[in-house]
Amino acid sequence: MAETVPYRPKTGDIPTNPGVYRFRDESGRILYVGKAKNLRARLTSYFAPLNTLHERTRRMVTSAASVEWIIVGTEFEALQLEFTWIKEFDPPFNIQFRDDKSYPYLAITLGEKIPRVMVTRTRKIENARYFGPYTKTWAIRETLDLILPVFPVRTCSEGVYNKAERAKRPCLLGDIGRCAAPCAGRVTPEEHRSIALDLATFMTGKNDGHIKSLKEKMAQASAEQDYETAAKYRDNIQALETVASKSAVVLRDEVDTDIFGIASDELSAAVQMFIVREGRIRGVHSWNVDTELDVSVSELVDNMLRTAYDSEEIPPKEIIVPEIPEDSVALSSWLTEIRRERLSDDRAATVKLKVAQRGDLAALASTVKHNAQQALVLYKTKRRSDYVTRTKALSDIQEALGLPESPLRIECFDVSHLGGTKIVASMVVFEDGLAKKSDYRKFSIAQARDDTDAMNQVLARRAAYLTGLEEDSEKKASSFSYPPGLFVVDGALPQVNAAAQALKDAGLSHIPVVGLAKRLEELWMPGEKFPVILPRNSEALFLFQQLRDEAHRFAITFQRASRKRDINTVLSEVPGMGPAKVKAVLAQFGSVAQLRKATVEEIAQTPQISPAIAQAIKDTLSQR
Repeated sequence: MAETVPYRPKTGDIPTNPGVYRFRDESGRILYVGKAKNLRARLTSYFAPLNTLHERTRRMVTSAASVEWIIVGTEFEALQLEFTWIKEFDPPFNIQFRDDKSYPYLAITLGEKIPRVMVTRTRKIENARYFGPYTKTWAIRETLDLILPVFPVRTCSEGVYNKAERAKRPCLLGDIGRCAAPCAGRVTPEEHRSIALDLATFMTGKNDGHIKSLKEKMAQASAEQDYETAAKYRDNIQALETVASKSAVVLRDEVDTDIFGIASDELSAAVQMFIVREGRIRGVHSWNVDTELDVSVSELVDNMLRTAYDSEEIPPKEIIVPEIPEDSVALSSWLTEIRRERLSDDRAATVKLKVAQRGDLAALASTVKHNAQQALVLYKTKRRSDYVTRTKALSDIQEALGLPESPLRIECFDVSHLGGTKIVASMVVFEDGLAKKSDYRKFSIAQARDDTDAMNQVLARRAAYLTGLEEDSEKKASSFSYPPGLFVVDGALPQVNAAAQALKDAGLSHIPVVGLAKRLEELWMPGEKFPVILPRNSEALFLFQQLRDEAHRFAITFQRASRKRDINTVLSEVPGMGPAKVKAVLAQFGSVAQLRKATVEEIAQTPQISPAIAQAIKDTLSQR
């Protein structure tokens, strides 16, 4: 492999100023856009020896044919230019968060002569006020059902309104009091606009004043014995309080903030955003992305903020993030500029990025992160359950590995041990891209020199079953006897070679085997000097990752169960130890290793364990 790429610029030619750089391929297409406080320091890191680069970075660098840069005055200017270019050129190696769904909003079209309230999934209506996003459309409609009798803003389309205006007769909503009917002249356009503005004020969370005013009017109507009007005010108050209660109070009333949480793995990332206004959660938003280059949490924060506020969203004075990015000063300046521009207020407060350390904010930030983790799981599950996606994954695997046909059955193996002891292995099975848990198998390995020897033993045992079945035609067939189209082992070239040798010894070398190295997600074929590299966004790599993670989970679960059985066995041999006392000791210490470290006095503190039994436990463990 070459030391570096031929288009590498001389180090002395790269300036040390802040700037933005672009990698292009042979056709001139922009592959990646980045920013740097020091261009020379950043760019030289891309031109280190190729074998030292992370595989994803190496693929980007080798795919490019040239690099160029532009010097700017400050890091803030570099941030702005980077955002502009990413949006304009959509480089394939840059992170681009994708909204996992189109969220509905409640919009009030204050730009129209006769404003209306509507449910929409677009935020491009000129001079409209948006509230949300909401997770469900029915939640908005339920809210409208409650507040329209209080704020009777029109909800009809332009065509319906013009027809009613010509007829000078309102529709049914006007007759039942859910619209002020400006079309029929019941209120003037100015009065209707005032109602729409009151609704907008209420939806921002500033509802205490309006509810207080209604209560005063209700009391006055009751004092005047106008009970019908008083009842109407009472119903309106109940409706508004019901709507307000649906936005759970989570913080102090004066708290306005956006809270972000991130969950990521080697291939994907998910972002969750909670919009908190007046101490209430007013909306949630989430995005997903398949990460192309190896990125840190700091870089993910950079990109998620650009995605969140690149539209019409107004940044609050305080934004809670999981980690403060390196260019936090520039980001804060950029967000402040957006806030002042969208509020049309040059004196608007500075936007600050913070990490929640304690208190209610930290608790809510933990909830947001948990939501992001769930969103990531759902995103991966959604991809895995799609038939077209699974078919493409199997087809891509066939092409990448040069297999004669798609591997409809894949068996993946993983070895797990505890410091070289308690060696176990797992076998998980995917058929047609889906887990077939009834075919999972567990292996206990009495002794092995290392992971490669353990892997060789496991594959030899699996192969022996297949060959034994072929030799004994009368042997009862089962799902375990069905030969796979591909063996996958968790590991790099040594583990793959060990597995291939076991198959060769058993006369099954016609069944292909491949290893998945976790560090760089590389695929290793037996005897090959270089791995097979799948695109980071490929469905094939996603399926391999699912196989490897499931095999690892199954192996760890088996090993923990084995350790638990061991400690049960050891404790059961101690005189005076019954099932209840064994359970109590397990709950207190959890493992033999922790129990060995404990003193007699510490063991005796366990419920139901006397000092004499504690001493007996200690003596038994010391003899083993």
